[in-house]
Amino acid sequence: MSHTSSASAAAPETALEPPVAKRVPTRREHHGDVFVDHYEWLRDKESPEVVEHLKAENAYQEAVTAHQEPLREAIFQEIKGRTQETDLSVPGRKDGWWYYSRSVEGKEYSIQCRVRAQDSGDRVADWTPPAVEPGVAIDGEEVLLDGNIEAEGQPFFSVGGAAVTMDGNLYAYAVDNAGDERFTLRIKDLRTGELLPDVIENIFYGVAFSPDGTRLFYTVVDESWRPYQVKSHVLGTPVTEDEVLYQEDDVAMWLGFDLASDRRHLVLSIGCSEFSETRLLRFDDYEAVLTTVISRDERILYEAEPFLLDGRETLLLTHNKDAINSMVSLVDPEELAKPLSAQQWRTVVARSDEVRVNGAGVTSTHLVLSIRKDTIERVQVLPLAGLGTAAQGTPVEPAFDEELYTAGVSGSDYEAPVIRIGYTSYFTPSRVYDFVLPTSELPAGELLLRKESPVLGGYSPSDYVATREWATADDGTRVPLSVLRHASVRQDGSGAGLVYGYGSYEVSMDPGFGVARLSLLDRGIVMVIAHIRGGGELGRHWYEDGKKLSKKNTFTDFIAATDWLAGSGWASPDRIAAMGGSAGGLLMGAIANLAPEKYAAVVAQVPFVDALTTILDPELPLSALEWEEWGNPITDPEAYAYMKSYTPYENVRSAAYPKIAAVTSFNDTRVLYVEPAKWVQALRAESTGSEPIVMKIEMDGGHGGASGRYVQWRERAWDYAFVADSLGATELLPGAGLK
Repeated sequence: MSHTSSASAAAPETALEPPVAKRVPTRREHHGDVFVDHYEWLRDKESPEVVEHLKAENAYQEAVTAHQEPLREAIFQEIKGRTQETDLSVPGRKDGWWYYSRSVEGKEYSIQCRVRAQDSGDRVADWTPPAVEPGVAIDGEEVLLDGNIEAEGQPFFSVGGAAVTMDGNLYAYAVDNAGDERFTLRIKDLRTGELLPDVIENIFYGVAFSPDGTRLFYTVVDESWRPYQVKSHVLGTPVTEDEVLYQEDDVAMWLGFDLASDRRHLVLSIGCSEFSETRLLRFDDYEAVLTTVISRDERILYEAEPFLLDGRETLLLTHNKDAINSMVSLVDPEELAKPLSAQQWRTVVARSDEVRVNGAGVTSTHLVLSIRKDTIERVQVLPLAGLGTAAQGTPVEPAFDEELYTAGVSGSDYEAPVIRIGYTSYFTPSRVYDFVLPTSELPAGELLLRKESPVLGGYSPSDYVATREWATADDGTRVPLSVLRHASVRQDGSGAGLVYGYGSYEVSMDPGFGVARLSLLDRGIVMVIAHIRGGGELGRHWYEDGKKLSKKNTFTDFIAATDWLAGSGWASPDRIAAMGGSAGGLLMGAIANLAPEKYAAVVAQVPFVDALTTILDPELPLSALEWEEWGNPITDPEAYAYMKSYTPYENVRSAAYPKIAAVTSFNDTRVLYVEPAKWVQALRAESTGSEPIVMKIEMDGGHGGASGRYVQWRERAWDYAFVADSLGATELLPGAGLK
């Protein structure tokens, strides 16, 4: 059934007709179940007919939403008006230089810079970043890479990794000009500004030099977009001679690498979300074979960091052996030759049902922990002296004064007396702190605020309120919610609300400041961030209760959050919208099928709405890596039946669907455009309602949308205008907005 919209300013005289794709039956059969897909032909992105159809979808979307253009422009100007466009990052020190980036008003991309560091002998002073001002070059400033120059004449621009040699002479950087996350690597001699002849095409994220600067390490993806090789390029030699250091042939395992903190090893990480394997390469014995820390056959999920403890070679393990929320142990390398059951590990952080250990690293003096407790991500430090013994010190945690916040280590150098911490909350703009590591003279350490990102336009945190509330799911589980609103909104049952969620891959929707979000709150929309199962907010159990054969908990938790909002007095039940992206787009498709009557509008960003078709085809990008999240429907009839019972595209039914916007990109390699393209066709064919269902497709963008900050602001303004218009919340509250 087609829809009409009288709301369009573009065509008031005639009813707008959405594009109707032809129906070409494609039969899919698994485990005796047959599904006939009428729109699978839209997968052929080389087909002129498909491209024309997508352009027609955009034209329809533009016509249906044309009346929202003034609102989009207003929201864009609000985002722009609150953002200090000429800005810079806090310099970070590495090997005798301070590195930082600048952004300049009117320019889309950042400019990477550095200036030489000084050594006075006062360690804290030497690690105090120089005072760099927006728009003001400082003596000795060098530009490493100006993204605006690199992006000239290109449809897309993104940097996928950069590295500098320890001597500071060479700079390697990887650029994507298509949005498909395949990068071209180039190397610049910073002494001359000249590019070396070495150019490496089609690499993935991640670039590092060997400590001596003679080799470059990088990753390569296979046909299904999975990083599967780590290669080594010797500078000055043909790329065709690059050595494959390691190749991972298991299609369900992801491969990556990093340098150990003390840069004595290359650390290769191989894994999925359920178990992993670490392999080490010693830089002082480059010809030696890679050594395995713990074999994947043990089915342990772990990370390993080799370092020197009291001069002895030691491995720091963050692992889930007998600890669902993970714990931290030390092990001597010689122990690894024994069977796992006979190895002696020394406990540093014991297992806990209340504390999720996210990761651990080292500096030359301290162990640095990232943990999650009471949904909040926190940082703790422990001295290396006495680590793993009865003399082990007590963890020290930097203290912050808000209830809902996020604190994480954003950088630390092995030799530094400080670690850098990023801090934010819903209404505190991002801050950068240096935390001076505790010493006997300074046992609690010291937090030094280096920067708070400025917010312009008269922004005041006191204009807004963030509270922690709880919804109750069907099975009695309490689901945490973060409820955000303008302080002047009244709890009288008449307001507008937006529920946002994700709920997959153990990803947590942590408190964080967002300039764009203020434009919704300033229009009286109460925003609920639903910390549903499948995320990581309440530990590993919370994730495992929302994956595979428990996936539906994610959807019903979100509906419970919606019901909480509808009954809270903050929003009228008929003025609630939903939004989510990627796996959160699957969530949007699922809740639209389960409870279409509860939502006035749904915005699904790069939505994974045809999940079963995708995961049944191991040739498609990243499919095999999804089996650990959703189950393997190819080999497991139960996983197939369960997925088929919720995957959005296959469960579209005869119902009055709300306004729906599917937002996608033609070159997205993670969620292919074909998924929303098929979904909107099925929705229009089945919906008994009259609300428009539109698809907005960015023909030059990737999974994160288009490149360039102004373009991204406009995309966010489009999404938010669609929501605000659908909820009848287009006007600013009295006194709200830019000052």
